[in-house]
Amino acid sequence: MIELLREIGITLSRNKLRTFLTGFSIAWGIFMLMILLGAGNGLRNGVTANFESQSTNKITMMSGHISKPTAGKKMWERVLFDANDSAFLNSLSEVADIIPAYSTWGALTYKNKTVNASANAVLPKSQQFDNIKVISGRFINDIDIKEKRKVGVIAEKDALVLFDKEDPLEKQIICRGIAFTVVGVYKVRGAYWSNDFYVPFTTLGAIYNPSGKLSEFTFTVNGLETIEANQTFEENLRLQMSRRHEFNPEDRNAIHIWNTLEQYMETMKIFKAITIFVWIIGIGTLIAGIVGVGNIMLITVRERTKEFGIQKALGARPNVILRQIVLEALCITGLFGYLGMVAGIGITELINFVMVKAAESSDTEFRVFTNPTVDLRIAVASTVVLIIAGVLAGYFPARKAVKIKPIEALRYE
Repeated sequence: MIELLREIGITLSRNKLRTFLTGFSIAWGIFMLMILLGAGNGLRNGVTANFESQSTNKITMMSGHISKPTAGKKMWERVLFDANDSAFLNSLSEVADIIPAYSTWGALTYKNKTVNASANAVLPKSQQFDNIKVISGRFINDIDIKEKRKVGVIAEKDALVLFDKEDPLEKQIICRGIAFTVVGVYKVRGAYWSNDFYVPFTTLGAIYNPSGKLSEFTFTVNGLETIEANQTFEENLRLQMSRRHEFNPEDRNAIHIWNTLEQYMETMKIFKAITIFVWIIGIGTLIAGIVGVGNIMLITVRERTKEFGIQKALGARPNVILRQIVLEALCITGLFGYLGMVAGIGITELINFVMVKAAESSDTEFRVFTNPTVDLRIAVASTVVLIIAGVLAGYFPARKAVKIKPIEALRYE
């Protein structure tokens, strides 16, 4: 066996260009497949991670203005919700949990510093609904709601402007002439500047909204498994709300509906198509590598037909010659296939390392491209397929060549 391997090494070193071309075809096919799959995974992981930062089965219904007058509503009249609408949403079988919303524009002032802000009335469960990440202090709790406390949770960036290096907790800030105590600081998701100042729903309502009118409802839904089911639910909801508030159901400006679940489904549908496309391109690249290996191995066998004839004339058995060719093909495809796989995985891991470091130094959690790595099982399976294809590409022409009689092989051109 050692002698056979030594002979294979001599043969390969004697034909360096041919060995390199064969190996490069294999390595390049595996390398490109790893890069393509890694890129596809990175895009999918990035978008999926962004959706994980919020509830994917969430629908937000916001008040708007009349743009198509009816008997009950005038042009540009505001459509506002109330507690009866909350009871109506609760009656819908698809609706699981509801959070009413109310907000008012103002400014946050501390000493001589001011930032523009929107005071948002929230409930304790709003933190889980919107995945609000509190990095210091706490969020609004049930006692704040019950006692209508004048407390608030401020955005990290606004806290830096107002308090600089001071600890903002337990400090009082002024919002539209009312003093609120800061009980928490939250980290903003995304690349935008957040100006939301979260205060207890009951507190903001008692101060600024005694009428109880609401501008928004956010609720989760269950049982809507398809885009079509989501669209049907939206149209039925719009129709029911138009009857309750006497506006034209075709008036898209009267209420605005943001369906996170439908958006998520649409995005995942797009990425399924992207994944299929990446696999098609990757498999095409792999097939191109297999064809390249097959052509080179075919040429190799043809060039060595005379050599096979000499070996047979000297007493070598066909199966010994055949085993030598198969082992040569196995050595080339195995070595270069492994190198291509390692290079591809290495590049994707390097990109992932750079992106993780960049994410750690960034103040935003929004990602477009995350963890562009390849499943090791897929990488190994692809490499094995290419190795087997390379071995078969050498086996069949070699099998045909060793069947030729020695005298005919010596004449072969």
